[in-house]
Amino acid sequence: MHSLTVTWVGYVSLICFCLAYTLVIFEEQIHMRKSKPVILIGCFMWALIGIYEAQHGSHDPQHSAHHFVKELIAEIGELFFFLLVAMTYINTLEERNVFKSLRSWLLKKGLGFKKLFWATGLITFLLSPLADNLTSALLMATVALAVSNGNGKFIVPAFVNIIVAANAGGAWSPFGDITTLMVWTSGKVQTLEFSYLVLPSIVNWIIPATIMYFFVPDEKPEPDKEDVEMKAGAKVIIFLGIFTVATAVSFHQFLHLPPFMGMMFGLGLLMIKGYYLKRWGELRHLKKKGITEERRDRPRFDIFAKVEQVEFDTLLFFFGVLTAVGALQYIGYLALASENMYGNLGPTYSNIIVGILSAIVDNIPVMFAVLKMDPTMGLDQWLLITLTAGTGGSLLSVGSAAGVAVMGVEKANYNFMSHLKWAPVIFLGYAGSIVCWYFVTASLR
Repeated sequence: MHSLTVTWVGYVSLICFCLAYTLVIFEEQIHMRKSKPVILIGCFMWALIGIYEAQHGSHDPQHSAHHFVKELIAEIGELFFFLLVAMTYINTLEERNVFKSLRSWLLKKGLGFKKLFWATGLITFLLSPLADNLTSALLMATVALAVSNGNGKFIVPAFVNIIVAANAGGAWSPFGDITTLMVWTSGKVQTLEFSYLVLPSIVNWIIPATIMYFFVPDEKPEPDKEDVEMKAGAKVIIFLGIFTVATAVSFHQFLHLPPFMGMMFGLGLLMIKGYYLKRWGELRHLKKKGITEERRDRPRFDIFAKVEQVEFDTLLFFFGVLTAVGALQYIGYLALASENMYGNLGPTYSNIIVGILSAIVDNIPVMFAVLKMDPTMGLDQWLLITLTAGTGGSLLSVGSAAGVAVMGVEKANYNFMSHLKWAPVIFLGYAGSIVCWYFVTASLR
């Protein structure tokens, strides 16, 4: 294990990391996108490590910074491509009017903001274990924004509710979150054993949702007069989206390949469908609508335009954060923190603290550090760390992939500070889920 923690490179890196994260927190005030400081600082920290190792001649290739970064970029690359495909699908579905028609359908039901609050939360909670928390949160935040009519008093609690529901729903499924996937692939918790976390996850979401419900305005959004029709190929693309998630799961479960390969396979299918739409697919649709004018004057479907619209600020933020936290891990700070915690506090308190820590530092490297430490714990404790690392990120908007993605959906009302106001309520749900875990796993101790 490296112990650069008491060297100049350790101290400077720690200061740089704190500085970068401070700039992320004040993104709204300083109008600097969150990806910019973390990419700069993340790469700078590795430059410092490189300078230190060059001075002190680290000759062991298996434990060099170069070897570590190669492993790190494999993890970042997997996440990057997984998210790229998920976001491309969402952009395509949006362009094909899928969300507009879902919004129109919800509004035609005559649902007020209070019912829409529960509807979007429940759909997110049920979708998250299948589609992963990030995709579910992005999807439902887009729908919630569409039905909001720009009402900030509805947008903020609805978005917070969606993030909590996405993270809670993702915690009880191996495919619901990157952290649950890591615990599952390491063999700490088997597929069916995740079912122990269903009740704690429901408690985690229901408590804050019930409290926030009373603060949602008792109004009805303007009913949607227009009948929104989905564009050509929309239903096929919805099917392809579901099939892509199933493929990603199958690649991992049955073929023992990284899930992003299944996602990229799904992107290939979407691209072929896009080619068909561009050449012939929209012609039938236009004829059906009675549009007989020259078709060449109409804009055609272009899949690369959908890739261009991906929220690259979010993707690059992940690169920066994982690069920076990887540097802290290489220096030895994460292991130092884990050793002190598990050694002195015992697993239960440590796992609860790790969950809270995952709200500040991304839960993926935190879970990665715990798995690398491999503290001696029973199944009940591995279930606890899966629950806390998955749901603790809900406490802050930057604490989870879902939160970071939703921050990109609507910047006017929903930001770091508007989420922070609800942190005490979210914490009640977090505490409640731990109490529930204690009773549910009593037979395992």
